[in-house]
Amino acid sequence: MAADSGDDRSPAPVAPVAPGLAVGRRLRVPKMAELVAAHLRRQIIRGELSAGDALPSEATLMEQFQVSRPTLREAFRVLESESLISVRRGAHGGARVQVPDADVAARYAGFILEYRGTTLEDVYEARLVLEPPCVALLAARRTDEDVVRLKAALKAHDDVGGDHDLTIRTHTAFHTLLTEMTRNQTLQVLIGMIDHIIALANWSQIAADAGTPQHLRAMRRGLRAHHLVVEYIENGDAVAAEDIWRKHLEEARDYLLRADVRTVLDLMD
Repeated sequence: MAADSGDDRSPAPVAPVAPGLAVGRRLRVPKMAELVAAHLRRQIIRGELSAGDALPSEATLMEQFQVSRPTLREAFRVLESESLISVRRGAHGGARVQVPDADVAARYAGFILEYRGTTLEDVYEARLVLEPPCVALLAARRTDEDVVRLKAALKAHDDVGGDHDLTIRTHTAFHTLLTEMTRNQTLQVLIGMIDHIIALANWSQIAADAGTPQHLRAMRRGLRAHHLVVEYIENGDAVAAEDIWRKHLEEARDYLLRADVRTVLDLMD
């Protein structure tokens, strides 16, 4: 890369006309900082840079990319905003690599849903479309090791006792485990984004009626559904597993939806 002055705001040149592109239309030329960020992003995503690795010094990177310090720091800010690096300032500072995190995707999805005024009913509907078929998929391909892990998760449920906060964490972890064991990375990310929002609904509802007869009844029914779904998964009964999980999610939706929390924005406030 050619050396830059740190000011990348010069007018973009007219690019060659590509097929289907209107004559005279200008194409935006990426700034040097964006190009540097893209190069480092590819290295992180491809595993060429691992979590915890320190990036080379600013002086080394400036020499490598032939850019100014302001341009390099702008590239760092881009990667920081994507949670791909963390930057510590000072004499012993520097940039370190962070692995891409599904929670980051969940937060961004939450922002988009907030902006659109998305209702919680909408989020639960998406969950009902995605999660039950995941459970069926797991039942069809489960291994003996999967069954052992599921039964250990059930034991953790049974051992919680009356700790309401721990009950919610254990319940949420069980849902995450079911999706994880499908071994489908795309489903894990998509459902993880939805579950991140629904976990907030769980905490909101617990704060409202923890320990009430309604809450205790919902917890008992939820735990029963968890035991049944593990039984069906162990038996390889994909249809029964999907059916019980859909019923469980419908009951959870009906319990968690509240008149004072209608949209994702209400939940985030």
